Amino acid sequence: MTIIIRAERPGDEEVIHELTRAAFAPMSYSSGTEAAIIRALRAGGELALSLVAEENDEIIGHVAFSPVTIDGHYDDWFGLGPISVRADRQRQGIGHRLIREGIHRLKELGGKGCALVGDQAVYQGVGFVSDGQLTYEGVPDIYVQYLTLSGHAPHGALTFSPAFALKE
Repeated sequence: MTIIIRAERPGDEEVIHELTRAAFAPMSYSSGTEAAIIRALRAGGELALSLVAEENDEIIGHVAFSPVTIDGHYDDWFGLGPISVRADRQRQGIGHRLIREGIHRLKELGGKGCALVGDQAVYQGVGFVSDGQLTYEGVPDIYVQYLTLSGHAPHGALTFSPAFALKE
């Protein structure tokens, strides 16, 4: 079976919402707001890149990218997340494929880098690093990671869209 990575299309929204909700539901670290965050990013025009993994015309994975600021300034940096893969297809490389394609497209769009808050074991495999130079309030530095696409590595406080502050 062939998996294709493509941009979100009109009509994908509800499938992405349900996929994200289901993928995060069993996760102990989940805020339960991940699907709502994607909706809020989309509604606010901040969903800079939204990719799906599709197999046999069925969406089995999704990744969102949105603009971020570092020390209050936007400089063509993006945040990765939420990312989700259907439970029965996790740990098969689909998430990494979504991330790699997203990074490739961000670079083509002139993006200078991508940042995230997450587990190093998951994201180091696609090139993200954590060196303490990029911080996120209330989160240990080891979970704040970035991938520089052009220019210098970031230094300062990372801020995501207000959509990420949604409560359950």
